[in-house]
Amino acid sequence: MPAVRRNSLAFTVVVTVAVTLGALLTLLVLALSGAPGITLLATALAALPVGPVLAAYLWLDRYEPEPRALLVAGLGWGAFVATMAAIVVQGLGGLFVGFTDTSSLAIVAPVTEEASKGLFLVLLLWWRRAEVDGILDGIVYAGMVGVGFAFTENILYLASAWNGTDGMGPGGIEAVTGTFVVRCIFSPFAHPLFTAFTGVGIGLAVSSRRPAVRWLAPIGGYLLAVLAHATWNGSTVFGFGSFAIVYVVIMAPAFIGMIGLAWWARETEAHLLRVALGDAAQRGLLPATDIGWVVDLRARREARRFARRAGGPDAERAMRDYQQAAIELGFLHHRLLRGTAPADWQARGQDFLGRIQAARPRIAFPGQVVPQR
Repeated sequence: MPAVRRNSLAFTVVVTVAVTLGALLTLLVLALSGAPGITLLATALAALPVGPVLAAYLWLDRYEPEPRALLVAGLGWGAFVATMAAIVVQGLGGLFVGFTDTSSLAIVAPVTEEASKGLFLVLLLWWRRAEVDGILDGIVYAGMVGVGFAFTENILYLASAWNGTDGMGPGGIEAVTGTFVVRCIFSPFAHPLFTAFTGVGIGLAVSSRRPAVRWLAPIGGYLLAVLAHATWNGSTVFGFGSFAIVYVVIMAPAFIGMIGLAWWARETEAHLLRVALGDAAQRGLLPATDIGWVVDLRARREARRFARRAGGPDAERAMRDYQQAAIELGFLHHRLLRGTAPADWQARGQDFLGRIQAARPRIAFPGQVVPQR
């Protein structure tokens, strides 16, 4: 079995086993945390911000949508593996080391939670490096893990707020409302933002030819994630005034800055795709006239609508497959030109070219003659 296939299988097995065990442990923790009705209420409230935050990350991931299985794996890792690992480590630390509540919240939690979330990205870098093309992919995968983590953590916090446990006040609807407003309305982006720093480090490592950057960028990203997380948690320790100051002065600008970085990365991807596909066209791998219909997002949508009107759902599927294969070929060709191509670049390139050659005779872009079936 080729090394790349072995790595892919190892990643799938490790993540599947870890998510399964984490899910079972999560169900046990939720069963012990309170009445079923309260758990269901907490789950419903925690789920409300998930859809909008996920939609934002999927909107960013439009040039080369990542494999759905990997995105779901990231969500599952965050929801079940990272949360349970952090709970176990923090619990053992409190039992054997005697961490105070303040030190646990401001120091231990950021270190352990960002490590448990970031481990998924490290596994991607180790075993599925070819799936991460740069900073934007790192942010997207980090976002999936962060959203999953926040979902489960919010369930636990909301249930504790209702029960009045873990220092959450007297309990009841007032405590739940306050927790919901702070965690689900004002800061649903917090955990995805923290882990995004690690994702940026992973993206820089993948796209760099310098060994030092490949090692130091993920470490630096993790340290920034811990710092951001510790700043956020520390603000809650010192009172609402500190929380509001940190939110307005640090976290909101950091969130806006990360959005700007993601937007810049996406626009940069458009440029590098044009350059890479232009070079590929000169080598005869695809027609140069197709590049605009592949890279420009508005033109891509127009081409799909045209295909559907002219040839129905089958033609639209062929158009989607052609565009996706061309985009993947563009990213691979870019990495090949930079000298950072994955080990299996030849097999991947042949697969993309095969899909391009199979779909091209069945499609036509606006203004071209529609092929007769």
